[in-house]
Amino acid sequence: LVQLVESGGGSVQSGGSLRLSCVASGHFYSKYTMAWFRQTPGKEREKVSCINRNGGNIYYADSVKARFTVSRDNAKNTLYLQMNNLKPEDTATYYCAASTAWVCPLFPRDFRYWGQGTQVTVSS
Repeated sequence: LVQLVESGGGSVQSGGSLRLSCVASGHFYSKYTMAWFRQTPGKEREKVSCINRNGGNIYYADSVKARFTVSRDNAKNTLYLQMNNLKPEDTATYYCAASTAWVCPLFPRDFRYWGQGTQVTVSS
């Protein structure tokens, strides 16, 4: 069992930065592929970024490439998302998720564990 707790969300102006963190409790965090998703009311959950257990497979949605950076510290059981040059369209609830897959899965259903989410609001 893995429990995930996100933090670091908040309200910023367009062009600002935030760093999200996701701390995992439980065993074998280093063996999970981790991802960040986001969701706004009435829309499907969107995969923002993903990093596999050794960092050799990393994914970014086109909408965040060159602005967001995902990283993980397996010694601290922590996943990060550095978000720069934020835009109003980045406003969403951000979730971290864990999968036992070796490479980044395509769909939310492939992730077994989810955090409770942290809100990011970007004003213009």
